[in-house]
Amino acid sequence: MRKLTMIMSVLLLLNVTGSKGQSKSNPYLFAYFKGNGEDGLHYAYSEDGYKWAALKNDLSFLSPTVSKDKLMRDPCIIKGKNGVFHMVWTVSWNDKGIGYASSKDLIHWSPQEFIPVMANEENARNCWAPEITYDEASKTYMIYWATTIRGKFPETASTADDGYNHRLYYTTTKDFKTYTATKLLYDPGFNSIDATIVKDAGQYIMFLKDETPEPAQKNLKIAYSKSLTGPYTAASAPITGKYWAEGPTSLKMGNTWLLYFDKYTEHKYGAISSEDLKTWKDISDQISLPNGIRHGAILQISSKELGKLRAQQ
Repeated sequence: MRKLTMIMSVLLLLNVTGSKGQSKSNPYLFAYFKGNGEDGLHYAYSEDGYKWAALKNDLSFLSPTVSKDKLMRDPCIIKGKNGVFHMVWTVSWNDKGIGYASSKDLIHWSPQEFIPVMANEENARNCWAPEITYDEASKTYMIYWATTIRGKFPETASTADDGYNHRLYYTTTKDFKTYTATKLLYDPGFNSIDATIVKDAGQYIMFLKDETPEPAQKNLKIAYSKSLTGPYTAASAPITGKYWAEGPTSLKMGNTWLLYFDKYTEHKYGAISSEDLKTWKDISDQISLPNGIRHGAILQISSKELGKLRAQQ
């Protein structure tokens, strides 16, 4: 009887734990776009953080409706207060605002809104890759993105890449109805885009892309802060390899960090892992994602939430 009980216990453990030690009750969801973002929001899920399967036969869950271009690129979703999901995205290559919508189930979304975050900057050219991070202490959401403002930061100006010369900007909100005035979040001393910020061990960790075109960098780096709104430290040395990478999104399983990113010139995804955020190992050969996936963001959801998503046809 004791032997049978032990066997049943082992089988139960195997049933609720993924191959990498991830509980199946807490699956991961990857929100992403395809093509130019014209068809909207796509999802893939994973039980172990490595192998991903598209949901709804890789059809869109939400079509974009705002901005003259009506795109839904670079979606970022977080689960906020009262279990409500909040999403922001890039609506256009050249617009002074971003998209926003909310949902209680990741399926039915509120009417899409255009937030004119750079409307007061006459020379702003764009708003790219917005993300949201929640500050538990102040009960405040920070939305941040990359913008080029003509004439600013001449020390890193270039005619390459159509003259874009980005820095990172932010606004905060408690209710997604009123927003603070837009401010500069981070000037690392170089053209920078695609920031994503997570809190761990009492500090905020920013992964970002060095977008310097000449000589080309196009790699990912890290900066740190004790406060969500900064100031952030100088950026680290590159943590990605001899390829062009963008659109980082991270997850942490136990003591292991996984950083996913778009190897966009190679038309595929890559990933690196680390135990200390200093030494990184390329694990691109260990991951599997849907064909044609472009960058987005990873969040953790419940098995019940995933079940509803898997039921969509």
